[in-house]
Amino acid sequence: MTLPSKMGTLPEDIDRDVAGATSVLVQRANEIRQENITWPSYLQSRMISQEDYDIIVTVELPGEAKENLLANNKYNVAKTFINLLSHISKDHTIQYILTLIDDILSEDKSRVSIFQVYSKKNKESMWSPFLSLLTRPDAFIVNMTARIVAKLACWSREPMQGSDLSYYLTWLKDQLRAPPPHSDQSLALQLQSNSGLLVRSFNSNNEYLRSVGRCLQMMLRVEEYRDAFYQLDGVVTIIQVLGSGKHNFQIQYQLTFCLWVMSFSQRIAEKMNKYGVVPTLADILNESVKEKVTRITLAVFRNLIEKPEDSSVARENCIQMVQCKVLKQLEILAQRKFEDEDITSDIEFLNEKLQNSIQDLSSFEEYCSEVKSGRMEWSPVHKSEKFWRENCARLNEKNYELLKILINLLETSKDPLVLSVTCHDIGEYTRHYSRGKRVLEQLGGKQWVMQHLTHDDPNVRYEALLAVQKLMVHNWEYLGKQLQKETRKTDTVQTRA
Repeated sequence: MTLPSKMGTLPEDIDRDVAGATSVLVQRANEIRQENITWPSYLQSRMISQEDYDIIVTVELPGEAKENLLANNKYNVAKTFINLLSHISKDHTIQYILTLIDDILSEDKSRVSIFQVYSKKNKESMWSPFLSLLTRPDAFIVNMTARIVAKLACWSREPMQGSDLSYYLTWLKDQLRAPPPHSDQSLALQLQSNSGLLVRSFNSNNEYLRSVGRCLQMMLRVEEYRDAFYQLDGVVTIIQVLGSGKHNFQIQYQLTFCLWVMSFSQRIAEKMNKYGVVPTLADILNESVKEKVTRITLAVFRNLIEKPEDSSVARENCIQMVQCKVLKQLEILAQRKFEDEDITSDIEFLNEKLQNSIQDLSSFEEYCSEVKSGRMEWSPVHKSEKFWRENCARLNEKNYELLKILINLLETSKDPLVLSVTCHDIGEYTRHYSRGKRVLEQLGGKQWVMQHLTHDDPNVRYEALLAVQKLMVHNWEYLGKQLQKETRKTDTVQTRA
C-alpha cells in the first residue's frame, strides 16, 4: 500500500463516496442549492454593488457565461465573493455563498487561482476572509468554510504557511475533541423533520467529526502539513479520540487513515508509538467488523515496522504489537478471505515480523513493552524474584523512563488490574533497588501508592498495602544498616582509647 497509489484521487472524491454523500452537511448543501437568494433586494437596498450583483447572478447559473467569467475575470469574481462574505451577516445567505464557492472549486480544482490572483494583487492573505468565519456559531457555515480552506490549501500552488496554517490545524485539532454545537444538533433534527432525507437518528457529534476528519484527510496528504500537525500534538489528539471508544467505524477509519498518512514520514513513524498508537489500534483491530477499518489499521502497523530507520524502534513496535495481542488477531484474520490483496499481503508481512521478534525476546524486553503499552497484567515476570533482582536497576534507564510510566499509570489508570500490578511492581522495585525508596519519593510515586490504600477495589488496596510495607521494611533496613555503621565507629573509637 503506497501513498501515491491509494491517495491519488482523494481530493476530487473527498465528499463523493458513499459516506460523504450520506453525511448531513452534504445533504444540507443539496437543499441550499435549491433555494433562491433574492439578490435584487440586496441590490435595491444598496447592500451590494451593481458589479457584485452582475457577477453573482452570472456565477450561480450554469452555462457558458459562467465559464467565461470564471476563466477570464478571476480577480473580480474573488472580489465579489470576499465582499459578500464580509458585508452580509445573514447566516442563510452566507451558507449559500459558501456552497457556491465549494461547488466552483469542486468542478475544477484549478479555480483556486481565482483567490490567489486576488490576494496577490491586493497583497492580502488568501486565508483571512475564510479563517474569520470559523468563529461563527452556525455549524454548517463553520464546516463548509473548513472544507473550502482544505481545498484551497491542498490544490493551490502556494501552500498555506505560518500563523494561518497553525491556526487552521489547531482549529481542526480542537474540533476533534469539542462537543457538537447546539446548532449542529438542531440542523440534524431539522433535516429529519423537514427534508425527509434522514429516517433515523444519528450522533451529531460523529457527523461533525466526519467533516473535520475529511479536512484532515486532505491536509495530511501534504508533507509540510503533516509535519505541522505533528508539531501541534495532532497524533496525541487523534489517539485520545480513538481511545475514547465513543465513535462509529467511519470516524475510526478516517482518523486511522490520518495516522497512516502521517506514518509515511520516517521521523514521525519513529516517534508515534510513544503516544500509545499500537495499543489503541490493537483494540480497534480486535473489535472491527468493517474491512476498510481492518485494512487501514494493518497498513499503519506495517509502516511502524517498515518506515523507522532505527531498527531498535521497529523491533520495539513489533514487541508491543505482540504484547497487545496483534499476533493472535492476525491468526484469526488469516482464516478469512479478503478481496483486497493489500490486506492479505499486510497480514503475511506482519505475521512474519512479529514471529521473528519473539524468537529472541528477553524477559526485560517483554516487561518493557508491557509497561509502555499501559496494559499491565499478571504475566510471569512480575512474580519472578530472579527478574527483579537482575533488572530492578534498569527501571532507572533513560532518566527513569519506565518508573515514570509506572507512576503515571498509578495516577491516570482506572483499571483495577493495571493498578494492582503497578503497585506490586513499584513495591518490588523499592525492595530490590537500594535507593528505590528515595527515587520513588523524588518522582512523586510514594503519594500515589499511599492514595490507593483506600481504593474501591480490594485487590488494588491489597497490592498498595504490600507496596507500602515494602517501603517501610526498606526504610527499617536502611536505618538498621546506619545503626550498625554507627556502632562499629563507636567500638573503634573505644578500642583506640
